[in-house]
This record gives sequence, C-alpha cells and structure tokens, in this order.
Amino acid sequence: MSLTLEQSIGQQFLLSFTGKRKPPSELLRILKSQHVGGIVLFRAKNMGSLSELRQLTAKLQKAAARNGQPPLLIAADQEGGQLMAIGDATPFPGNMALGATRSEKLAYKVGRALGREVAAVGVNVDFAPVCDVNNNPANPVVGTRSFGENPALVSRLGAALVNGLQSAGVAATAKHFPGHGDTSSDSHHGAPVLPHDWERVCHVELPPFRAAIRAGVQLMMTAHIVFPALNGGTNLPATLSENILGGLLRRKLGFDGLIVSDAMDMHAIEQGPGLVVDALAALGAGVDLLLLNHDLARVSSTYSCAVQAARRGLLSPTEIHASARRILHLKSWLARSKQPPLSVIGCREHRALAREVAEKSVTLVRDTTRQLPLDLHASAGIAVVVPRPEDLTPADTSSLVVPALASAVHRYHRQVDDFTVAMNPSAAEIRECCARLLKYDLIIIGTINAADHPGQAALVNTLQKEGRKVIAVALRMPYDLAAYPEAPTYLCTYSILPPAMEALADALWGRIPFNGKLPVSIPVKHLSPGR
Repeated sequence: MSLTLEQSIGQQFLLSFTGKRKPPSELLRILKSQHVGGIVLFRAKNMGSLSELRQLTAKLQKAAARNGQPPLLIAADQEGGQLMAIGDATPFPGNMALGATRSEKLAYKVGRALGREVAAVGVNVDFAPVCDVNNNPANPVVGTRSFGENPALVSRLGAALVNGLQSAGVAATAKHFPGHGDTSSDSHHGAPVLPHDWERVCHVELPPFRAAIRAGVQLMMTAHIVFPALNGGTNLPATLSENILGGLLRRKLGFDGLIVSDAMDMHAIEQGPGLVVDALAALGAGVDLLLLNHDLARVSSTYSCAVQAARRGLLSPTEIHASARRILHLKSWLARSKQPPLSVIGCREHRALAREVAEKSVTLVRDTTRQLPLDLHASAGIAVVVPRPEDLTPADTSSLVVPALASAVHRYHRQVDDFTVAMNPSAAEIRECCARLLKYDLIIIGTINAADHPGQAALVNTLQKEGRKVIAVALRMPYDLAAYPEAPTYLCTYSILPPAMEALADALWGRIPFNGKLPVSIPVKHLSPGR
C-alpha cells in the first residue's frame, strides 16, 4: 500500500479513549479525517467483560476498514504480575517470579500464553516484556516488573518471553530503552537522570535489549530518561534523542523494528502547549509510533502540526515514509495469525502454568529458628496480616487485587483469621493491631514495599520485640527484609496474585520445596537460610 505524506504521519499515532462497548464518536470522526496507526487499551478505560472487549476491538478494526485504512495496531500492557491491563486473564505472577525460577522454558511458555490470551480479545501488540535490569532497591516504577538485577539473566528470560509472545502471533515490545532499572524516581512524574558512563551502560543496561533484538522483537519502547553520557552531555530524555534512538538503537545495535514512545502524557515529557513540540521532537529523533494517552480533542492539533512540520522540512518526509513502511510491515506480519477463541483465557493449561511459575519461584531467604515446614496443633490460632494493596505508580493495577493469603493458609489449618492493615499504618493502628494479635500462636505477615511504607516495617518489628512467633513474607519486592532485618523467618513470593498465595501456603506446610532463588540482592548481612 502506498501512502501519502499525511497518511504516513497518521500511521505514527497511537491513541486511547474511554469506552468499553463501542468506540466514541470523536474517535470515529478522527478515523474518517486522518489515518491512525493504532489504539492503546487500558484497564480502567476500556476493560469490560472479555466478550465486550473482543467486540470492542472488532468494532475498532471495522471502523478503520470502513474508512479505507490498514488494520489497526491494538496494544495493551499485559506484563503479568502487578501490571495486567486485562484483569480477567490468567494471573501469571510476573517477571521477577520468573527470574526466581531461572527458567527460560517457563518464560517462553508464559510469553506464549500471554500472547494467546491477548490475541483472543483482539489485542495484537503487547507492551511486554520489561527488559530493564532492576539493580536499584529504591526503584519506584520497575521493581517486580523486571526479571532481576543480573543482565545475563534478564537477557535470557527477556528473549525467551519475546519468542513466546511472538510465537502466538502477537508483537512483543522490549521496554524501556535504554534502561529504566537504576532509577530512584518515576518518569510518570519527572525525567530521571542517570549519570552512568558508556562502559557501564554497555555492560549493564544494554545486554537485555541486544538479546531482544537478536530474538527478533518487533517493537522497542523508549524510556523518558536522561542519559547525558549517551547524548553529548545534554539533559534530553531518550525519547527525544536522535543520538540514542537513531545513533545507538538503529545504527549501533541494528534494530530495524518499530520504535514506540512511552506514554507521552507522562510528566518527563512537556505537557500543555509544549507537548506538541516534544511530540515533533520525538518523531524527529526516530520514534515511529507516538503513544498519545491524551484527550482525543488534542489529537487533531498535534497531527496538523506534524503535517506542517513535514511540509516545511522540519521533519524528514523520507523518514516519515520509512516509519510508515515499518508500521505496515508489522501490520502485514500480524495479519498472518488467526484469532484464538475466548476459551483460551484462563484455560486449564494456562492456570497450571501460572501455578507452576508460582511454585518454582517462592523463595525461602532465611529460617534461623527452624519454623518450617509448619506442624501446628489443630487448636493453634494463626493470624494472617496483609496490607491493603495500592497502586504504587500510575502503571500499577495492584489496587484491584485482594490478596487471598488467609484462604490459602486455611486449606492447611482451620483456626485462621484474616487481618488487613493500611499500606502505611500509623503508630495508633500498629498498637491496635498488635493488641488484637495477642491471642494467636503464629502470625504470618505479608509486606508490600516496606522500605517505602515504614508503618509496615514498624508493625513487623514491634511484633518481634514482643516475642511473637512471626513469619514475614515479602509479597512484592524482596528488599523488604532490609526494613526489618531481625525477622527470623523470611520468604518472598514476588506477587500478590492467587497462584503465588497458594504456592506460599503449600511451601509453608512442606507440600512443595522452596525452589526459588533470589533474582536481586537484599542489602542485609547473613542471608543464609539457616536450615
């Protein structure tokens, strides 16, 4: 298909909207007036029932065809773990759980299952896997979305997941190039600056992206991160840097797929009137697809400015047409695959796979008092205490999960009571909770990013000082132990989803072994399990 300059620019736009049953009239108007590369779907904006979602994507494709456009790219963030755009899908524990298994075979299988499930609802681009190397315990945005801190491990598992996704006919997206793993701030709120030199970036941040390219990944998502050493010392986010996208990613690493920006509504990117300038800068730097999560009313002005910039030679028409050809090539590749039935979502095979990942990832870090496996008298009382999950970043979906740890423990012991505490309980709440727990023989307490929520750590530490029998479980990041380093028995699940909770209970009672290995280092001494 031969496209005009205006049509080619339109293909570079990824849009989003609010609606679960049908495309809004404003989007239909845009599809009549200009080309659109694709749509990005979000859980809060677009996810009704699975059948509604499948019908919605079909309506989107019909609207594009009716207006003489190529098929749409329809994308979503279906990573597994804490970021699940399609909430009714199989609850895979996520990348760091896979890192704890060390298994490329499981990563491939999970990738293929994720691909089949998103394809069943009409999604043909998955913004996964995260290829960031999480070597900063204070990283607020990557965390368990990473496979771990070892570049070789992240490379192996990232490439395997890419292969699995694309074997299902869904385009994978390696993110966030050139690496978001060593940041201590969130690019949703501002542009993190990483001071690392070229040698460090080459040996730590880049290997997983090189591996993804060798695996044939179809898309690469940029990071809104400043790398002065990669960009002549300037403070330009990677998304806007021709040195990083054109020079490093295209020419040095040889990537010939699609470059998609991270969301352009993040505050590392200029908002308000300056958004148009940054959007044009991203296109000029080599971005093929602009991820515009803004109100649809702003699309036309950004598109018109891009067209005018191309006509004036401020954007290269040659590069714009080259981007359009890459986009059409991907759309042609996607058209070869047949859509699976909805019945693949949550099928027995996929549920068993999620359980296998959870069972092989649950990790015993220490058990100095030799409490495990548990063998309690039938009359013993167990209290299960967990925080009420919150979304720790705008990309998170954890707030929609109710950790079912108590019900998992109840399968092994009848005298179990469930307690929920705030993510950061106050001193008064801690005193009240401790008083209510006095009568229990064992307290199993879960924590979620305790280093950032000191009330959780204070609760664990208070219970220990009172001489209570405690088993502490990091339900998300393993680093929690650094916030309560005296915990005698400490475990990691990397996930709050049901398969992880069930596997934890199985391991506590000795039904399965603790197979997981820490994929990151915890900054605490003496971490031998002590068994």
